[in-house]
Amino acid sequence: MNRLYLALDVETADDAFRLLRRIEARPAVKVGMELFYREGGRFVERLVGEGYPVFLDVKVHDIPETARRTLRQIGRLGVELTNVHTLGGETMMRYALDGLRDVTDTTRLIGVTQLTSTDERMLADELHIRDGLEQAVLRQASMAQRAGLDGVVASVHEAEAIHQALGSTFLTVTPGIRLNEAADDQVRVATPQAARDAGVSAIVVGRPITRSVDPNAAYTHYLNEWSRTYETNR
Repeated sequence: MNRLYLALDVETADDAFRLLRRIEARPAVKVGMELFYREGGRFVERLVGEGYPVFLDVKVHDIPETARRTLRQIGRLGVELTNVHTLGGETMMRYALDGLRDVTDTTRLIGVTQLTSTDERMLADELHIRDGLEQAVLRQASMAQRAGLDGVVASVHEAEAIHQALGSTFLTVTPGIRLNEAADDQVRVATPQAARDAGVSAIVVGRPITRSVDPNAAYTHYLNEWSRTYETNR
């Protein structure tokens, strides 16, 4: 897949296009819940219409029929990638995929496993999952594969184990990519090099670019690191 998705961590469509105008390339972009809930489907359609490949990151998690109907609507937007939350269960994921395939064969569907803000203490003490992050992520990824999904969102730290267990064609999309910046609220972070070494399919980078004084230079730097790593490890 070899994508670097720029996370549009901004509040409005105007903010998003103002940021994108500062970047010389036409990046693949991730639209998250904050921006989608404010601007809606027309904003996403505008991005697609202007040639931006879109990962719509809304983590659908609901009863199976609602998930199916929601993914049918998302499928009409023309995005290349979207997601559901694996904790909705295998039946929900199957229904979601059915809804998506009712309207498109081109949008890929992946499942969110554990967020990169989750650590072992939180997993055990708050979520009461006792067998550790890697095993929890692998279990959720296996369920997503059984449901027919194309891959999962997971941290770099679980990606290699996912590919070993589920095959190299099962997509892994990883947020929490950093060079030397602080991790912020993401505790499971890694570099583009580490992501490629783990066999990651696509990375997501947000605040290190969107909050940079020179977003174009920051984006180019991350893209070069990712592309250089990709070419080195082909």
